[in-house]
Parts: sequence; structure tokens; C-alpha cells
Amino acid sequence: MCYMAAYAWAVIGAGPAGIAAVGRLLDQGVAAEKIAWIDPAFAAGDLGQKWRAVSSNTIAETFLNFLNGSAAFRFSEAPSLPLHDIDPGQTCALDLVADPLVWITQHLRERVQVFQTIATSLVLHNRRWRIETEQQKIVSENVILAVGAVPKKLAYPGLDEIPVEAALDPDRLAEQSLDGATVAVFGSSHSSMIVLPNLLRHPVERVINFYQGPLKYAVHLDDWILFDDTGLKGRAATWARENIDGVYPERLDRCWVSSPEFDDKLAQCNRVVYTVGFERRKLPETPQWGALDYNKRNGILAPGLFGLGIAFPEYAEDPYGFGQYRVGLKKFMDYLDAVLPLWLRYPT
Repeated sequence: MCYMAAYAWAVIGAGPAGIAAVGRLLDQGVAAEKIAWIDPAFAAGDLGQKWRAVSSNTIAETFLNFLNGSAAFRFSEAPSLPLHDIDPGQTCALDLVADPLVWITQHLRERVQVFQTIATSLVLHNRRWRIETEQQKIVSENVILAVGAVPKKLAYPGLDEIPVEAALDPDRLAEQSLDGATVAVFGSSHSSMIVLPNLLRHPVERVINFYQGPLKYAVHLDDWILFDDTGLKGRAATWARENIDGVYPERLDRCWVSSPEFDDKLAQCNRVVYTVGFERRKLPETPQWGALDYNKRNGILAPGLFGLGIAFPEYAEDPYGFGQYRVGLKKFMDYLDAVLPLWLRYPT
């Protein structure tokens, strides 16, 4: 494979973080023809392809702030979309956010250099990154990795797994054979509090929720949110207050994972859903160093190589000193605003 023309910036990934990166680079005056954008689908990432049916924990106003947050997005030129009709203070299904992201993606693709493929390796040579993909090789002075994340799984043999993507989607869950099933649900996250009522709408014999600790709820204060990234919000929080910290619905049981009853409870289950968070999608190989980690305050992995989005979330502490990883569309943009001036100056 021959190397293509050199670029100033390459963005790997076209989910919300990748979209934000391309938009902000254009906003900063980087010439469109000097930006390479690499993704196998350009369909708003997993948000657009896997999670459309999920009820978000973010209000519509915050999504709109993201969509209008980059001049390069030109979102004011977008046609009328259902997201505009939602109460700005209410949460909504991610489907309403995915369509605007797809619209912005198509608009940005007309400006920058697009490579619809998967990046497989990165090598720093002569102060340039050689990016090998499944189709061609690309050279860039700087690279932003916005590769996204995949659901974590636990390993409990003998249980038939229901993928979390299906458990979060009522239509896909309806395709599962659940009559008389006893379903284990591991986790107590936002996703857990969507999966539990979804399952209870089906003729399962019982659902057993295995958890590690008490629930956390986000609290809106004057100018910040307590447990913003770890606490329950929206419909999930409402359901949890009434049905977890309130009165358990019929056919729901809960078990602490360190309880003496854990083994017996788990033995009663024949299906399982893991709602235990996400882990970084496999990165392009970096054979010069092996696996790379990132600076959790500024996203730097190596000279000219930076991480952004759910795969490389910012770590920050709230006013009470509680640390959490910041995940969300507007948070990705705010973080990018803070670190991009550094990235533009960080040498390769």
C-alpha cells in the first residue's frame, strides 16, 4: 500500500466525540482538506447504530447546546427535527439525538477528507503518524482517537446471555424467548434501571438484580450536578426510587453480590444481562510501545496522539472532592475546548 498525502490532523471515529473533534478543528481554522476522518460507517457511532431506543439521562436542552456548539456543524441550517419539539427540560430517547448527529456527519463529510475504513495500526516515524487501515495508509501530523466503547461482560458459565443492546431495546427484547425464564441482571446503573422494567413487562418467572452497593441519584444544585456522571437521572431515577428504594414489584428480587445467598440465587437463573458499564474499544496497534494509556486530565497518549470521548473520558472532581469520569456529548465538547489549545501546541 502506498501512503496518501500528509494531513495535519486525523480523527479516528465518527461517533459524538469524533464529530465534536472534526467540528472544533474546523472552528479553530484547520483547513478542511488537512483533516482526515476515518470510520467504517459514519452513522453517529454506537449511539446511532445500537442505542437509539434507549431513554437518555440527558435533557434535550443539553443535547441542543452540543448540536449548536460548533459553528462548523451549521446545525441552524438543519431541517426541522423532532428534537426541537421536545420540552428542553425533559429527557428523551437517543433516537431523537442520533438523527441530528447523522445530519451533521453528512455535512462534515462534504468538507473534510473521508476514509470509510478501520484503522488497524499507528506508527510514529519522522514526526508523522503512519496510520494503516484495512484499505490504505494515511500520514498525519496529529491523531485524535475517538473510537468509542463496548459493553463490559462478566463470566458466569451456564447462563444464556441476553445482549445489553437487546435488553435496552423493547422491540429487540420482544424477540427473546423469555417465557418462564429467571433472568439475572448484574449492575445498578442507568442501564440497569431501564433493563429491569423492560424485562418485567415480559412473562419472565423472575428477575434477580445482583448489585454491589446502594444506588446514587444525581442532584441538581445551583450551577452543578452532584453525581452527574454516576447518579441516576430522568425516568430511570424515577423508576428506581419507586421500585428499588421503594417497594419491589412482583417477580423482582435483589441480591448483594457479597451476600451468603449469592450462589443460591445465581443458581436459580438461566438467562443473564450484564449492565456493568463499558470498556474502551480495541485501539489500533502501536507496535513501538505496546498498549498505551492516556493522561486522564488532558487526553495525551503520545506526541501528537490524543484520546477523546467515552474511550478516554476526562477525570474530574466535584466541589465535594468526589472524582468521576465525565461522559456525555456536551461534556466531550467542553473537555475538547479545554484541551484542544494544548493539543494544537503539543509537539510531534
